[in-house]
Amino acid sequence: MELPFFKQIYNHPNIKSDDYKTIIDAHSEVSILKNETILKEGKISNAYYLIRRGLFRSYVIDYKGNEITTDFFGPNDILIEVASLFLRSPSKETIQALTDCEVYKIGFNDFQKLYSTIEGFTEWGRNWMSHQLFIAKHRAVCMHTQSASQRYLSLLQEKPQILKEVPLKYIATYLGITDTSLSRIRKEVLSQTENLP
Repeated sequence: MELPFFKQIYNHPNIKSDDYKTIIDAHSEVSILKNETILKEGKISNAYYLIRRGLFRSYVIDYKGNEITTDFFGPNDILIEVASLFLRSPSKETIQALTDCEVYKIGFNDFQKLYSTIEGFTEWGRNWMSHQLFIAKHRAVCMHTQSASQRYLSLLQEKPQILKEVPLKYIATYLGITDTSLSRIRKEVLSQTENLP
């Protein structure tokens, strides 16, 4: 397993060099095929994943029976359903691979062991969770304060790989718009970039 990859994910000054071997040993390398579901709505999550290669999405079923994409995950992301994993409650989301993927998987019990025995890992976990709360709040606010075009441009800037490789129907529900609106926005953005000097 690749030490630089794990150091990038679990990046905290208080994690000692010797600790990384213990952390890496707690993970197992797993290949996941395109369209494979790794967590289904109603099931309790028992692991999370570090993405080495590939793309995933999480989604919910709305009150009309439509699939609504709630997030995308790509290389160097942590793929996790936080509430289900840590509260040991049934997931409200389903997580699906959008491409063939390579990940490192760590089970809940192994995570708990690292969290309780490696001080730097504990501090990393707290920092990571605080950052995720900030991201979730920011996205919730943007959904109400930004136009659809602004949300599209933000996604283009933050996760360009998503726009290149993910079906438009998933991106549209993530942005809270129709497929038709997304096609129009994409054309507008493309024509604006073509007219730049």
